[in-house]
Amino acid sequence: MEFLLVVILAALLVGGLLWWRRESAARLARSLADARADAQRWYERLGGQVMNLHGDDPAVRQALVDAGERYNAAGGQLEQARTVHQYRLARETALEGLAYARAARIALGIDPGPELPPLASAQGAGQLTREREVNVQGQTFRAGPQPGRTTPYYYPGGRMQGRPVPAGWYSTPWWKTALGAGAGVLGGMLIADALFSPAFADPGYGAEAGGQEGFGAEAGGQEGFGGDQAGDVGGGDFGGGDFGGGDFGGGDFGGGDW
Repeated sequence: MEFLLVVILAALLVGGLLWWRRESAARLARSLADARADAQRWYERLGGQVMNLHGDDPAVRQALVDAGERYNAAGGQLEQARTVHQYRLARETALEGLAYARAARIALGIDPGPELPPLASAQGAGQLTREREVNVQGQTFRAGPQPGRTTPYYYPGGRMQGRPVPAGWYSTPWWKTALGAGAGVLGGMLIADALFSPAFADPGYGAEAGGQEGFGAEAGGQEGFGGDQAGDVGGGDFGGGDFGGGDFGGGDFGGGDW
């Protein structure tokens, strides 16, 4: 009798374990399918914008070039993605491309369309609220909230060496070299310090939640750098994550080439 009870309990245990494994696999499959569909949806929307938008203005052309690069990068990420995290990175890449496409529409003077979900890499970075001009090592750098002849480069907001850089239009893509190494990093930090120095009475940038010195935090982080450090996506646009240190993780599209 006791042996029979042991056999029944063992059978129940094995059956329960098998059921739990099947349910876990089914949940994972559903999560993966949802993440894939979400990333694919934004990727296809970006493709439509890249194909249908055209313009001769330098700001429009540059924004569309950046949008096209993100479209190609997102396509590569989708092909390689095997995990929910990787699909989320592809989604972030597509959303960044849509931010550039939206900027191109603004530069064209047409309806920018509906607001996009916030970029994880841009959380707490804020956006430019006024024009400014600084001189760094004999070179003039300009920035402002609107595209112009002297500010044709759009940046959707992000972090450079851990420092928030607000969304807006810039005279040159100085953040590209700042994401490299050596003198480029130092030069980029000098430019950032000059453009966004809190020594100005009006620092010229705002943030989502009105944090300290205009950088703010989604939930009131300390010293204006925000409490949310962009989660899975990290400090750059595409995080690096499971895609390694190549094109999608610290290289051409790792938070730079904006």
